[in-house]
Amino acid sequence: MTRNTLLMATCLVMTIAASAARAQRPATPTTQPTAPAQSSAPIPDGKIALIYSDEFRNPKTGIARYQSLMNGLSAEFDPRQKELNQTAQRIQQLQDELAKLQGSAAPIAPDQIRAKSDQLEQLKKDYQRKGEDAQAAYKKRHDEVMTPLNDDINKALTAYAKAHSISVIIDATQVPMIYVDDRVDITRAFINEFNSKNPATAATTRP
Repeated sequence: MTRNTLLMATCLVMTIAASAARAQRPATPTTQPTAPAQSSAPIPDGKIALIYSDEFRNPKTGIARYQSLMNGLSAEFDPRQKELNQTAQRIQQLQDELAKLQGSAAPIAPDQIRAKSDQLEQLKKDYQRKGEDAQAAYKKRHDEVMTPLNDDINKALTAYAKAHSISVIIDATQVPMIYVDDRVDITRAFINEFNSKNPATAATTRP
């Protein structure tokens, strides 16, 4: 997956204040903060950092538990998808049969055409209903499975910010960025740390 969607409920903007005074909004906002130009030292106290949450879903370099959960969801709903695919193929077959009957040079009983047409329309309705049901069931199951992971990511981001004396983490996937210094992008460092503490083998889904 690329940066075109978002991990649901993943830290749009997190603010971790070291003190009440630091948490107050500046009286006169100016331009977007940028990283110091002179060194690659650790992020200083009170620093703003950026993270690209859409990278969490990258199947190769993202959060391993996310991909494991998505694989589990795909396997869970694979039978429904196969059934829908088979119904779609049957619809196409009936459409071809109906077109052949209607275009036949030989006389065809109107009742035969009507029966085939009625069968086609009923199958289309069933396909639409089953598709909508499957979509709703998938969304519900997706939320059930992903909510615990999102909660863990939020907690891990909070812990990471505190450990590195970061006051604000901005999700650059959500906020347009004009300029970003690579030294304030913590995406890769956070993903690596999260994966080391939360291996994909620990991911479980609810029965």
